[in-house]
Amino acid sequence: MTVTKTDAADLSATELLAEYEAGTLSPVEAAQAVLDRIERENPRLNAFCLVDEETTLGMAREAADRRARGATLGPLDGVPVSIKDVLLTRGWPTLRGSTTIDPAGPWDEDAPAVARLREQGAVFVGKTTTPEFAWKGVTDGPLNGVTRNPWDASRTPGGSSGGAAAAVAAGMAPLALGTDGGGSVRIPAAFTGTFTIKPTYGRVPHYPASPFGTLAHVGPMTNTVADAALLLDAICGPDGRDWSALPPPDVPFAEDGPDDLTGLRVAFSPDLGFADVDPEVAAAVAAAAETFAELGAKVEAADPGFGDPVEEFEVLWFAGAAKVVEHLTPEARARLDPGLREICEQGARYSAQEYLAATARRMELGRIMGLFHERYDLLLTPTMPIAAFEAGVEVPPGSASPRWTGWTPFTYPFNMTQQPAASLPCGFTSDGLPIGLQVVGARHADALVMSACHAFERARPWPALGGLGVVPQR
Repeated sequence: MTVTKTDAADLSATELLAEYEAGTLSPVEAAQAVLDRIERENPRLNAFCLVDEETTLGMAREAADRRARGATLGPLDGVPVSIKDVLLTRGWPTLRGSTTIDPAGPWDEDAPAVARLREQGAVFVGKTTTPEFAWKGVTDGPLNGVTRNPWDASRTPGGSSGGAAAAVAAGMAPLALGTDGGGSVRIPAAFTGTFTIKPTYGRVPHYPASPFGTLAHVGPMTNTVADAALLLDAICGPDGRDWSALPPPDVPFAEDGPDDLTGLRVAFSPDLGFADVDPEVAAAVAAAAETFAELGAKVEAADPGFGDPVEEFEVLWFAGAAKVVEHLTPEARARLDPGLREICEQGARYSAQEYLAATARRMELGRIMGLFHERYDLLLTPTMPIAAFEAGVEVPPGSASPRWTGWTPFTYPFNMTQQPAASLPCGFTSDGLPIGLQVVGARHADALVMSACHAFERARPWPALGGLGVVPQR
């Protein structure tokens, strides 16, 4: 097919690469299409905090020249990608959503995932919004304001990678880099009808080390599983700056898996034994679990057998937040997001013994899940117990907790255990808002999670459900 410049913004990375190979589209045309889409949609959604058209088009022209010479740098050469504004990017400020960071820099270093993409010739579109220091599960803050959901601009896209998810869902770049310390790629993927995977900790090198410690992962955010596989392959490359990085996988994630799931042992837990779930979400996720059974998996109802670890997670997370801001002057602290300032004060009061007790609970969760995955290959849950709520607030109306951790019970446990966990769209609420299915695997079973998601996506294609390129304008 021949695509127009406007159509190109709606193509997946896989489709763009096919067009490049056929000579029916150039990286420059693709880059201009997403820049045009950003110009149209970003004022409404606030997904990008930095757009540098000159740099983007320069990278695209270089990619087009390499293709003309048959000298591409890698599988993603010429593909547009956005970068969450917590990941260092050479030549661009990384302000982490905060007024307390000096935009002057210097900005002379790439984070590992950014470096791998630059080496492959990907085209950098800009930096996406995040709450201040990526501290919460929605995306708003003192520096960049409120980011909104493409499906309904009155709603939040989630967070903290909310800008990345909104950009992908609205066709402002087919690929995005996000980070996840307690659900920060999976929450917005569920709320915006996009795909993501939080890989096993260490699968994607991370530098500088997160102040939230080994809770924080880097992950791809895309519209399709195939695109996420391409991006994950690109960013898994080793980097000596991360002492905890894993070796590259033996087999590329982009290789197609089986069409069915015959023989796979799958546990379905609708509530992990402790979460309250909206009935519409519960019904959609139960139907998704039935699809796994139809694909040949042996699906059983089973809970992992742990209680809500929210108190221990908050000790780890709030202490990390306190570490983030420990160097700030009183004047700078006064400019912080009020909620962030509150958890930093709480985190600074924890003792070493309280931190070690939370770490011990984390290790116990890891033991429980390790044994659980001796019985089951995968665990299915809702990604979120609710659909997207009002933008600009930390919690939905009626929340029993004032903190974002009160409405994200399915995500943070698997940061504590460092397991791979994906979110893929599986339906809609009666209001037309996306619902996400979470697919969790044992540590290091990233390929199995991706393969299962491939099979589900083929059986339940998102375009047939009303996603991918038909986001309503509200």
